[in-house]
Amino acid sequence: MNPLFTALAALLPSIGVGLLFWFAIRALVNADRTERQALAKMDAAERRAELAANKEESGPAV
Repeated sequence: MNPLFTALAALLPSIGVGLLFWFAIRALVNADRTERQALAKMDAAERRAELAANKEESGPAV
């Protein structure tokens, strides 16, 4: 058999595992990014609600 094909056949499993690892890490990073964005939106909405509640409680300025 050709030495080039032998070398490629030896590297193929490592390349496959490397690609699987890359896809898994990429999925984790994307999930973390979207979770952080969702939490930031929730925090901003909560802050707006607190400010609105504080304004209603204080009443009109005298």
